[in-house]
Amino acid sequence: MYLLHNGHLVPEATFALPLPNRGLQFNDGFFETLIWDDHKVQLLPYHTARMRQAAQALSLQLPTALTTETGLQDMLRALVEAKQLTTARLRLQFWRTGGGLYAPTTAEAEFVVTAQPFQPAESVVNKADFAQRVRTAFSTVSFCKGPNALQYVLAAQERQQRELDELILLDGAGCVAECVSAAIFWVRNGCLYTPSLETGCIAGVRRAYLLQRARELAIPCAEGLYESEALLQAEVVFTANIAGIRILKQVGKVLFSSINHSILDALLA
Repeated sequence: MYLLHNGHLVPEATFALPLPNRGLQFNDGFFETLIWDDHKVQLLPYHTARMRQAAQALSLQLPTALTTETGLQDMLRALVEAKQLTTARLRLQFWRTGGGLYAPTTAEAEFVVTAQPFQPAESVVNKADFAQRVRTAFSTVSFCKGPNALQYVLAAQERQQRELDELILLDGAGCVAECVSAAIFWVRNGCLYTPSLETGCIAGVRRAYLLQRARELAIPCAEGLYESEALLQAEVVFTANIAGIRILKQVGKVLFSSINHSILDALLA
């Protein structure tokens, strides 16, 4: 099987990264997770926009082939076809090339892309609760995937140890932020709510898509700083990421009366 390294198909079994590697040593880079389905990357404009924003925040110069939607999609198609996949989960990892200590010597970036079969997750989350040990924190790079990856590893461990299906993270002030690997939304009194990026949550591509779709449908929506009680008073709560939308049946001891809602149906349609 193959992966893509700097745009070239390479057998996975023979691939190796030379040292020094700034991604390994300093986490100097970011990654993007994408879904290939129906012969294309889903939500591609949102991915390329977040990639450009992340590169600017980290002062990284992306390879020219990845700066356009057409170039990125054509490159990813080559990997999907080489692996003979119909649907795929793609991980695009960037890191700054060169050596140096904390101060980098270049803005140029290298990248590797891996692909694996994709199966959507179950649409309903039976049991969720608020995190006890992990908090999010806002920074100039908290919106992109990678710089704060360790906190999501710790959150996933807590979710597993507490035998939960989902874990809801709060920020340092106790406001709802996000889930382990998804944005969180809820509906109350005809309005769609989601936490502000000021909580330190990831600027998810499906989060951006749903907010835009809500505005197109004239659905009132709000991004803000909300304590956990606001979520617990919702009519319906759901998570959203590139893998899909999942409805939460229960958070802590609160069991929501319905997993259906007209606003959610409109967004899904």
